[in-house]
Amino acid sequence: IIDQAAPIGVFDSGLGGLTVLQALRERLPHERFVFLGDSARCPYGPREPKEVKAFVLQICSHLARRGCKMIIIACNTATAAGLPAAQQAFDIPIVGVVMPGARAAVHMTRNRRVGVIATEGTVQQGVYGEAIHHLDAGIKVIQKATPEFVSIAESGFEEMDEGTTQAAPFSLKEECQRVAQGYLAPLRAEGIDTLVLGCTHYPLIQELISQEMGPSVTLVSSAEETAREVRAILSRRDELRSPGEDDGVEVLITGDDATKFTRVAQKVLGITPPITKVMLDEVREEGEGTS
Repeated sequence: IIDQAAPIGVFDSGLGGLTVLQALRERLPHERFVFLGDSARCPYGPREPKEVKAFVLQICSHLARRGCKMIIIACNTATAAGLPAAQQAFDIPIVGVVMPGARAAVHMTRNRRVGVIATEGTVQQGVYGEAIHHLDAGIKVIQKATPEFVSIAESGFEEMDEGTTQAAPFSLKEECQRVAQGYLAPLRAEGIDTLVLGCTHYPLIQELISQEMGPSVTLVSSAEETAREVRAILSRRDELRSPGEDDGVEVLITGDDATKFTRVAQKVLGITPPITKVMLDEVREEGEGTS
């Protein structure tokens, strides 16, 4: 029997998943969250899918042992590599960020030409194309690996204004504009009308991306769509936390960057959550989980 008051686990390879956590907090204000940032092994994008899958199973095991009633993989690369294996290995609902974003793109496109920008790992596995074509096989999907956007977003955290989720100052820097133009010009030339931000870091530089794509292209961030899906699942399972109970956020990290996580959490979430460094167990064999 699941305890309604149990926390929801959320994890990412680093800081980007805080954008998903913020969307979840807005839609589920009474819930308690445990966020794990695997910053010691960030980034996941260049790693082999088998290795990332092992990380996903390991982190899900850790969060399940902490009593989480549900787990959200707030990382596109990790969702692509490990979501099916995690769903098979654990008895609690596990949700990724790919399908909610794909579904939103299918609903929003008018000319049925959708672009996807993401890390190398997400693009190589083609999960967004597969998810979009599962919903509408007639949509043309153009995918582009844009790894330098992660670095721009990470650096932009340092210049963000309080209470905003936009690393706006970087949209004015010529170097970043050149990177964005190089990445996005081919997508614009394809005539897309919808662009999926296939990395949880990318909403933080949405202004930079939007400036390059122009007003005719709709940007899709999967964070809000994922939060909507999570609420629907908990509601159907009668597992929504009751109002008035203790809510809040606990942040776990695997690296030594507690100061940076504190600063970013203050800016993205508007709070200063307790941050604890954790040492994860050795990676488990595939398929081994907890229930």
